[in-house]
Amino acid sequence: MTRVTTTVFFTACWKSAWTRLLLACLLACSALLPVRAQPQAAPGSAEITELQLEHADGELLLSANVQFKLTEQVEDALHKGIPMFFVAEAELLRERWYWTDLKVASEARHMRLAYQPLTRRWRLNVGSRPIGNLGQGVALAQTFDSLAEALASVQRLSRWRIASVAGLPGDASSYMLRFRFALDVSQLPRPFQIGAVGQSEWNISASKTLQLGAEGAR
Repeated sequence: MTRVTTTVFFTACWKSAWTRLLLACLLACSALLPVRAQPQAAPGSAEITELQLEHADGELLLSANVQFKLTEQVEDALHKGIPMFFVAEAELLRERWYWTDLKVASEARHMRLAYQPLTRRWRLNVGSRPIGNLGQGVALAQTFDSLAEALASVQRLSRWRIASVAGLPGDASSYMLRFRFALDVSQLPRPFQIGAVGQSEWNISASKTLQLGAEGAR
């Protein structure tokens, strides 16, 4: 009986030691595996993280937040004094089951972002139509100490008037908002336009739709 007990005890200890050795090897191997980084927004990509409409004083007001990172090529051009042009477009459509949707209102916001080497500050011009290099079409001008501050203003639209509620007959739920945001390469200097066509580094754009009366439209 003693001999049998000794054999069982030895076998159990051997299995336990082997298990510990196997676990140690697995842990050692796992430590050598590369750590996968958390996914981040790729430079050049854009995402509309917030989009909502609200009624206030008889007006439809749009608020939006667009997240994007400038690519190395775009940021380098900015630092060399080449202005970048961004455009936000909002269209209010009335859905029709018997025909294509009817556009009942549309607004555009054009933004010109430029670096001023003499003052080392960033200037943002905003207008309702394309902004020329001489400042035509500017409705608002702001200056910022850093590129990050200037981009934060470009990415955030707050209480932008889209249409008058009185001019929208019918059920509000039959209307849909289409919102688009993009880097407008058509306003870049000609050499940059040619180089930017078809290049993903210059493709900063996003779009989103919102049904009035649904969540997000108040």
